[in-house]
Amino acid sequence: MFKADIINRIESTGAMAIVRTETIERGIEIAEGCLAGGIDVLEISYTLPNAGDVIKALSDKFGDKLLVGAGTVLDSETARLAILSGAKFIIAPNFSKDVAKVCNRYLIPYAPGCTTITEMIEALEVGASFIKAFPISNFYGPSLVSIIKTPIPNMPILASGGVNLDNLEEWLKNGVDVVGFGGLLTKGTKEEIAENAKKIREIILSIRKNK
Repeated sequence: MFKADIINRIESTGAMAIVRTETIERGIEIAEGCLAGGIDVLEISYTLPNAGDVIKALSDKFGDKLLVGAGTVLDSETARLAILSGAKFIIAPNFSKDVAKVCNRYLIPYAPGCTTITEMIEALEVGASFIKAFPISNFYGPSLVSIIKTPIPNMPILASGGVNLDNLEEWLKNGVDVVGFGGLLTKGTKEEIAENAKKIREIILSIRKNK
């Protein structure tokens, strides 16, 4: 899969599940729920030591039906391990030029966490595919996106934190490109996850249709 194809698929889906799970079995259950609801992008967080195993297991089981990436990738060593496990994209709460270099080398999209416009521009200059507005999306809310995109309309923004079913529509209308969800897409039964995923996708498709 080419880098451009991965970026387009993430943008097309418009949402991703941020997964922290201690077992592969639970990871599979979450993935099945997300897929049933129309969300086919999962970020597996490296806050747990088994993240690489989960990435590999999901990639092997679902193949191209699921786009699996790695989250909380703080350094280039972790980025390389994640890519070897099959991660198709890399997301982090911080911006690292070393991680950007590894991702560029292997044609993997990179979404670093940035808090200032200067940091965001620097990340784009070294090849970031999306800018993760973290942790500022928690503090500033949906207005954050339109503020950033006023001077830089083409800034690709991934909001992670502070987004829910009640305010998702506002985030989308303000121009967010992708939204990350934790609890809504990772807690509860497979059926409950599927229902939440379906609601999220319906909101995304409705807003995009009317743009």
